[in-house]
Amino acid sequence: MSCLERSYISGVDRRQLILFPDTLDAYVDEENPVRFIDAFVERLELKALGFDHCEPVEAGRPSYDPGDMLRLYIYGYLNQVRSSRRLERECHRNVEVMWLMKRLAPDFKTIADFRKDNVGCIKHVFKEFIYICKSLDLFGGELVGIDSSKFRAVNSRKRNLNRQTLKMNLKRVEERVEVYLRELEENDRLDQDAEASAKAEGIREKIRKLEEKRKEYLALSERMERTGESEVSLTDPDSRLMKIGQGMNVCYNAHVAVDAESKLIAAYEVTNNASDGNWLSPMAISAKDALGVDRIDATADVGYNDSSEIKRCVDHGVTPYVPEQKASVRGASKKAGIPRPEFYEDRFAYDAGSDAYTCPAGQRLKFRYWSVRNERMIGLYATDACKACPFFMTACTLNRKGRIIQRWEHEAVIEEMRRRLRSDEGAAIVSKRKELVEHPFGTIKRSFNQGYMLMKGLRKVTGEMGLTMLAYNMRRAINILGTRALMASMIRKAT
Repeated sequence: MSCLERSYISGVDRRQLILFPDTLDAYVDEENPVRFIDAFVERLELKALGFDHCEPVEAGRPSYDPGDMLRLYIYGYLNQVRSSRRLERECHRNVEVMWLMKRLAPDFKTIADFRKDNVGCIKHVFKEFIYICKSLDLFGGELVGIDSSKFRAVNSRKRNLNRQTLKMNLKRVEERVEVYLRELEENDRLDQDAEASAKAEGIREKIRKLEEKRKEYLALSERMERTGESEVSLTDPDSRLMKIGQGMNVCYNAHVAVDAESKLIAAYEVTNNASDGNWLSPMAISAKDALGVDRIDATADVGYNDSSEIKRCVDHGVTPYVPEQKASVRGASKKAGIPRPEFYEDRFAYDAGSDAYTCPAGQRLKFRYWSVRNERMIGLYATDACKACPFFMTACTLNRKGRIIQRWEHEAVIEEMRRRLRSDEGAAIVSKRKELVEHPFGTIKRSFNQGYMLMKGLRKVTGEMGLTMLAYNMRRAINILGTRALMASMIRKAT
């Protein structure tokens, strides 16, 4: 058969009559995730969770059932359709959404208002799904990995100003005003014909706009001086400039605690602080409470290493595995490189029985007195043998009073964690951290394309992030069990 005689697979004539299935239900197979979304929302007590319009009004136009609106948003975040306008469009053309919404088609304003008005309830919905996953034994409840990632805010870098950029912008505005004033003066010297008058009016309008901009910058500068803020974001006031990858952008910082059993997110939180230092214990304790266990192990990267946070974890039944920063070089001299690595603080051995340190040269540093620094009790240890030591002023310290070692009153907690990290089990837990926490963030930012926010303000962004985290957990659970098995297990546990 020649190439000319071959034919392609052909479709039907567009004008031909077609008999579609009689019901929408016939379009949605048993493994379709929309069936689980419908069943999950159906079992929620939305009024108890704080959603608006949970009871029908007696007068006026009835509102949409909050359950239907929640179904729509869960579907949207599960299928990378987050904007209210796109969700409105899906209600008219997407058979899955028609089935889920029973052919309801709210307008985009109604859809957007529902999310805006109920952002505070989303974390409760997230926790309800956690309870379902716990009942299905999807959580191990033994180890969680904690990490954070930056999500871009609805605020460009140009609309984020600090003290330096404010000064530069003010200077630029003043220079432009001077240029326009000179142009206006030059224009006034010329004959006042119609063209010159129009040009002069245009210059005056530009000066008025620049003066308004100057007043805005001055007000922002005064506000920063008054409040002590280091930066202001003009579009989303709660967002902050943060480092992402190799550059900087205006972002929010999202923290997650991921269970090691199936990489499901046990807890999340959103902050506008780029630092992770104060978030180890809040995330670990939240995960422990959400999973309903008495004790749990938690691992995080070095950015979460804070001695007070580690102590708080231990006090609340969390065993932390968090690597430390490089060896301390407190008191080092820039010009002499002192202390040398062999005299860093971690080379001083502490003996709890005698409450004293032994330095690398064999001298004992005894406790001298307590000092309060940064609201913490710090013990100071020293020896009188420093001046006779051959390493004095050459390798150990340049302090004429000799070497002083500082010890926090709860330093034993940190030393215990160091011992855990040196063990084979501790090293295995720390090495496992990356595979736990990178999985959710990679899925959310790459597969879900949700590495940026659509809402403004920390409260609303936290609610929006809750929908993203819920969608991730739901997708993960469906991938593990399948829709039918997940629904059957949920119904069986409920009864």
